[in-house]
Amino acid sequence: MMDIEGWSPTNPIKKESWRTVLTLAYQSLGVVYGDLSTSPLYVYKSTFAEDIQHSESNEEIYGVLSLVFWTLTLIPLIKYVFIVLRANDNGEGGTFALYSLLCRHARVSTLPNGQLADEELYEYRKDGIAQANKGLGLILKSMLEKHKLLQKILLTLALIGTCMAIGDGVLTPAISVFSAVSGLELVVSKHHHQCSEAMFADLGHFSQLSVKIAFSFIVYPSLILAYMGQAAYLSKHHVIESYYRIGFYESVPANIRWPVLGIAILAAIVGSQAVITGTFSIIKQCSAFGCFPRVKIIHTSSKVCGQIYIPEINWILMLLCLAVTIGFRDTKHISNASGLAVITVMLVTTCLTSLVIILCWNRSAILAIIFIFFFGFIEALYFLASLIKFFEGAWVPVALSSIFLIIMYTWHYGTLKKYEFDLQNKVSINWLLSLGSKLGIVRVRGIGLIHTELVSGIPAIFSHFVTNLPAFHEVLVLFCIKYVPVPHVRPEERYLVGRVGPKEYRVYRCIARYGYRDVLMDNVELEKDLVCSIAKFIQSHYGDCNNSSDENLENEEKMDVIGTTSTHAKGIEIWQDDKESSEVSSIMESRDMRSPEVSTKRVRFLVPESDKNSRIELEELVEAREAGMTFMLGHCYVKAKSGSSLIKRMVIDVGYDFLRRNSTSATYELNIPRASTLEVGMIYHV
Repeated sequence: MMDIEGWSPTNPIKKESWRTVLTLAYQSLGVVYGDLSTSPLYVYKSTFAEDIQHSESNEEIYGVLSLVFWTLTLIPLIKYVFIVLRANDNGEGGTFALYSLLCRHARVSTLPNGQLADEELYEYRKDGIAQANKGLGLILKSMLEKHKLLQKILLTLALIGTCMAIGDGVLTPAISVFSAVSGLELVVSKHHHQCSEAMFADLGHFSQLSVKIAFSFIVYPSLILAYMGQAAYLSKHHVIESYYRIGFYESVPANIRWPVLGIAILAAIVGSQAVITGTFSIIKQCSAFGCFPRVKIIHTSSKVCGQIYIPEINWILMLLCLAVTIGFRDTKHISNASGLAVITVMLVTTCLTSLVIILCWNRSAILAIIFIFFFGFIEALYFLASLIKFFEGAWVPVALSSIFLIIMYTWHYGTLKKYEFDLQNKVSINWLLSLGSKLGIVRVRGIGLIHTELVSGIPAIFSHFVTNLPAFHEVLVLFCIKYVPVPHVRPEERYLVGRVGPKEYRVYRCIARYGYRDVLMDNVELEKDLVCSIAKFIQSHYGDCNNSSDENLENEEKMDVIGTTSTHAKGIEIWQDDKESSEVSSIMESRDMRSPEVSTKRVRFLVPESDKNSRIELEELVEAREAGMTFMLGHCYVKAKSGSSLIKRMVIDVGYDFLRRNSTSATYELNIPRASTLEVGMIYHV
């Protein structure tokens, strides 16, 4: 895995060597193909479960083998390996990665927090994909950007695919482990008869080339040989006591069944874990896009940002998996359920990829039509075949995905309405100016950090706070954490910093931008980076005028891109010891508020001697930081406004309120120490 945070113009990421590619290809055998490689355990057994009867001509055996061969060739090999893997979001795969890619090439995101500055991000431009600028691509792009209904349909399509993928995270472990362990019944018997989409979703953990090599040269031929071997055995043994005896272990020689059983169980465990891990990644992506309630995300690796663990989701998956296994107790019904889940995700991927071909790759509409009709027709046949088994197990993924879809849509709808309320009730700068330089209240020492989701304007929580409290901090920072539709944001592009009001007000806006796979920094790094980014902004504007004109004051979109402290080549240096320096202009201690034993770090600001105004502003910033930082969070209660329909009241007052109360708090998400947190309650009537 490449170290994204270590990227810089002077230290570019080197191309992967063949040794690295082959190593990743080897590792992908378990993670990417673990669940696909266990399919021979149950495919023939499920196929011959009922209607298909054995005949002397073996036509049904060869027919099933032919179906398996062409399915593996057309769908995983041709569609995914050679086409869909190219439609990755800067190395990230999955349904929401495709949706993110479309959001960058057409403004179809339903959250109105996008900024023009986001389009200058490196991840926006590095994929080298041209914008749709002619023909059907331009017409389609204009339609999607103009009609809100089409944007909602596109989001719903992505959510359906995501929900079915989560449902597969429940079903695949059940059927894989169940099929592997079921071999015990045959192995210990006295009567022997002698003779997933995961590839694309797990792309972020590996490289595109490594996945192609692993599937084309190892997984694909191995699967074909496994199915051919089972077909050869079945063609020679027509007297089968029950459909169970058609299973995988029957075709294994008796003297090696125990070792094969052990390998199959281990493979099923690895494959199940791969799907569960992929489910964690999918939910993290959904949460970043505001489509899933906040959950506790634990990063299990300090080097690989994609390795995460979500305790709540893990317990939910375990309970659902046990319920499915105990409820069905056979692979036939579970395979029917898993089949519908997988084929639905495939259909969604086909639809989204066809849009990528037009909007992102700027290819001919004919190619997109051929792609969606060819693969869509094949997958539609499988989809209809799975629906026939609806009452024999296939209803499970529909029920599971419906529950997850309701949760996702409810959370997204409530989040959107809450943001719209903030936009409509934000405070104008004229109101701020009318308060005067003291903001109409006593300014106390310290930095007041106001967490807001707004990227422009003054949040209503500020006026609410000022109205009810007689004092405020001498330095105010309107702080926003915003996820952008890219996997990663480089450290040197992390912050957007600007000034709200005249200089003497000491009010700043700081927007921290993260990709949907980025790791949020802890509170120590957050405080240090926040103050240093403001100091860097002050230094870069030391020669500016006082910005007293209304025109400049209203232009809040003009913000500077500031990197993290590790990217500051000049002006700000971090000291790891406690030594004083006569050369420094100002010194600031950055310490962990939760642990007094943590060693202090000293930061110095090298201010040009000729600029006294900037020196004064920096010194005030340092003094405020030494006095302490207080995090102010809005504790909002979202209620449907009077006159709302019954459905809206149910969604907001019941559904969204329940999810909000049971989701992870913003304090945990931002790694903010509770001792430094001040919550302000507000009621949002949406």
